[in-house]
Amino acid sequence: MLAIVNIGDVVKAHYHSGTYIGVAKEDRGDYYLIEVLAVYKHPLQGDLHNPGEVENVFFHERKALAHHEKMNVKKPAVHPYVEAVPSYGDSLKQAVLQYKEKLSNQDSAFNKLALERLHGLEINYYEKIYN
Repeated sequence: MLAIVNIGDVVKAHYHSGTYIGVAKEDRGDYYLIEVLAVYKHPLQGDLHNPGEVENVFFHERKALAHHEKMNVKKPAVHPYVEAVPSYGDSLKQAVLQYKEKLSNQDSAFNKLALERLHGLEINYYEKIYN
């Protein structure tokens, strides 16, 4: 059963291995157009088709969607969000921290490489946004 979402509602939406808080801008049939307000869960690093693998795969570095970036999200992946919406910078920092903590819990080649990719994203992109 689909959650009831109206245009203008604040929602939580899962998109390309990340989860975002945003506002529903348009109903596009099977999709909603969502404008990103905050990051709830950082996108996964690595090859989604070969999780945990580092050899003989293309290890993707995935950035979180930007503040106010828009995404087309299938309706079943969109749910009402009733909590206070955090600032984009604070939410991004928290999502990265949570992902890094999860990766640090197990010592593996995959987790090390994913942590390296996250560190690179922080240095090259995110540190400007955090503050």
